[in-house]
Amino acid sequence: MRVLVTGGAGFIGSQIVAALTARGHEAVVYDLREGSDVRDPVKLARALTGIDAVCHQAAMVGLGKGFADAVEYVSRNDLGTAVLLTAMAEAGVRRLVLAGSMVVYGEGRYACERHGVVRPGPRAVADLDAGRFEPRCPVCGADLRPGLVAEDAPVDPRNVYATTKLAQEHLAAAWARSTGCTAVSLRYHNVYGPGMPRDTPYAGVASFFRSSLARGESPTVFEDGGQRRDFVHVRDVAAANVLALEGDLAGGALHAFNTGSGDPHTVGEMARALAAAYGGPEPVVTGEYRLGDVRHITADSARLRAELGWKPEVPFAEGMVEFAGANLRQD
Repeated sequence: MRVLVTGGAGFIGSQIVAALTARGHEAVVYDLREGSDVRDPVKLARALTGIDAVCHQAAMVGLGKGFADAVEYVSRNDLGTAVLLTAMAEAGVRRLVLAGSMVVYGEGRYACERHGVVRPGPRAVADLDAGRFEPRCPVCGADLRPGLVAEDAPVDPRNVYATTKLAQEHLAAAWARSTGCTAVSLRYHNVYGPGMPRDTPYAGVASFFRSSLARGESPTVFEDGGQRRDFVHVRDVAAANVLALEGDLAGGALHAFNTGSGDPHTVGEMARALAAAYGGPEPVVTGEYRLGDVRHITADSARLRAELGWKPEVPFAEGMVEFAGANLRQD
């Protein structure tokens, strides 16, 4: 299979290129770092010649620095995806694997002892300022028990980035319905591993912690460090992309798959594990918060395991030790 990998020179994209090559496929890198923008229909048309499938990783990622980033997020993520899908339709390329995200869910799955599964609304600024970080039952105000979110959970994007990731899925679904082609969205959870970008406003929390340790500084943990996340290794994510490209999936619809390790940890636990593997210094919990962050979001990846035979291979402890000694990239 000849696969065009947009963002193929990036953190996740470069690992997908390596995984495709190891499986005997031909990976063609299409990346902004090399002057190739997915918003350029002329370059895309040339690049799609002879291509069997597209693995769309190119995106502006992360929470960003404020709403001022909205135009750039929408342009890169949503306009870029629309231009790409139009070019694919014209070129007759019939399979897309999209880098989706767990951020489309907003908060994760919660249960109240009295009212069962509930959907808490956005956390109030007054609560966050007072250090009350846990969402409460919207019916009775009681404590909630976080659980794993499945693909059929309602979507509720809480920031600009999340909104653009959901829009990408809607565009892919519309393309699949109108063309009869196959579209897959792998809803990544917190991807980490060698080659993460360092010190950018859009890098993941693992990268920020690792960059701090490299400077001899303590990782700074927001809120109380109790936020639950699913940290999944980049090589496992790359393997999921290869399986999604190879899988026997019906056309005419979007197939969404959570892509997480299934082994949730708190942000504080991750910071401590990484600091211990690196050799210190210890993390510092600040109590600060970012409006738009969610408290708990962890994956149920049973569908990806069942339908495509995927399973994560890198355990959390082993991955943290490797990441502590890995090089970061300057993007």
